[in-house]
Amino acid sequence: MATDRPVIVYSPDEQGGRRVRVDGTILGRARSVRDVAAFMQEAGLQEFDEMDVVRTGLIEWRGGGPDVWTH
Repeated sequence: MATDRPVIVYSPDEQGGRRVRVDGTILGRARSVRDVAAFMQEAGLQEFDEMDVVRTGLIEWRGGGPDVWTH
């Protein structure tokens, strides 16, 4: 994963999921910060956990921060 490109977590959809994009590729839908951490791990940051997701500057949160999971 190129660290100069942000991870984008899009606004929650009607079901409460948020699309996650890394390096231009949609990895899937997250339903929690834990899911975002799992996507980050799959993208090569194996040490990333939920606290890293909340604190990192690598993630661009659209439509609300890490505490917003409803539409």
